[in-house]
Amino acid sequence: MELISALPEDVARDCLIRISYQNFPAVSSVSKAWNTEIQSPEFRRRRTAANQTQKILVAVQSRVDSDDKRRTGLLVKAATNPVYQLSVLEPKTGNWSELPPAPELPNGLPMFCRIAGVGYDLVVIGGWDPESWKASNSVFIYNFLSATWRRGADMPGGPRTFFACASDNDRTVYVAGGHDDEKNALKSVLAYDVARDAWAALPDMSRERDECKAIVRGGRLCIIGGYCTEMQGRFEKSSEEFDAATCQWSPVEEEFLDAGTCPRTCVDGGDDELFICRDGEVVVLKRDTWQTVVKVPEEIRNVSYMEAREGALLLIGSSGFGQPHMGFLLDLKSSNWAKLSSPENYTGHVQFGCLLEI
Repeated sequence: MELISALPEDVARDCLIRISYQNFPAVSSVSKAWNTEIQSPEFRRRRTAANQTQKILVAVQSRVDSDDKRRTGLLVKAATNPVYQLSVLEPKTGNWSELPPAPELPNGLPMFCRIAGVGYDLVVIGGWDPESWKASNSVFIYNFLSATWRRGADMPGGPRTFFACASDNDRTVYVAGGHDDEKNALKSVLAYDVARDAWAALPDMSRERDECKAIVRGGRLCIIGGYCTEMQGRFEKSSEEFDAATCQWSPVEEEFLDAGTCPRTCVDGGDDELFICRDGEVVVLKRDTWQTVVKVPEEIRNVSYMEAREGALLLIGSSGFGQPHMGFLLDLKSSNWAKLSSPENYTGHVQFGCLLEI
């Protein structure tokens, strides 16, 4: 069957790779041939080779109360619990949108859930039930090709909260550390194969790490910072790396960070560089030395999320507790800041996020 009537196959395929990810569901419903085409690995390869992929940021963001303009997302339980949604930002255009809610989550996303992108899938893991505030091990998966949700296999190993989460962007999501229902920090690590819908336990880290950061770089899982049960919020500076090929952890690098700080904003900038926000500044790790890049704008001095993209850093934050969140782009060559337009519906607190290339 021809992809597009009267057009050569290569020309038809060249047309299809240029459609927006938002039109994937409509395109896949046109015909079996089109559905087969956009789901094939070759379609993704062609789209990437032609530089037609789209990078989007998906954020776990609290909804803004449009009635009285109060913003939710507080970290204390109030009369009205905050409701979290999946907001989507296209950094190239500055456009914001919202993903449809999962049918099994009528009260919003679990608070403190983690998300990761794998191919055309967005994986939502764990968090607190918005009604009972009990830790959940549930897994929900949103597929951008079909614009549909499905359930994944529950995360094993008992309740786990404030864990690190990262993806290899191919098929695996990693979960590391966090704490259990008794506030005991964990050192266990799990790997979730999205295609097989199967979890596997990996060797434990060398130590407990609550509120640590996970980054996949160079095919290795890097775990940064966190704290043990006895330290309770006093972050350490160490890191360790897991090599999936050898199934072994590297020796701990005790002085990886130059200061004990929350590693939440730590991101891989490519070219063996890591960036993090600390004490109102963006700093970078270059050749084993942390260097100051630039000061963070006052409007987002409380940075809740940072991501690296093509010679720039995207930061989302606020000027203070309960204030609207907004985004800024930092050009790493010029060190100039550009403020992103943030519609009021997308100024709620951002708890977590991930960058997908579709």
